[in-house]
Amino acid sequence: MKKTFQITHPKIKPARRVDAIKSEIKKYIKRERNKTLPEGADYWDFDCKFGLTEPTADVVHVSAINKAIDAAVASGEESFYVEVMVKMANRQFQAPESEIDEADFEE
Repeated sequence: MKKTFQITHPKIKPARRVDAIKSEIKKYIKRERNKTLPEGADYWDFDCKFGLTEPTADVVHVSAINKAIDAAVASGEESFYVEVMVKMANRQFQAPESEIDEADFEE
């Protein structure tokens, strides 16, 4: 999804418009996550960008999109650009921690 959203609308209040935009983005992410994973992939990951215009968009985490939208609204912007691109990914497993000292658990 690559889209420029307008916050201002002649008939819709900005707060309702922002809620609708957040809902649209959430629906897109949910729809992409429900798609069948290809062989060898563990989950769907997202590359996200947010900015006032497409050339000025910066990389953000998928969980930070709503905060970025709220910041744009608070600063009085009339529109903003959101890019959410889906990609398959594999989990990164960490090496187990060193053995825990049993003395730490004695009472």
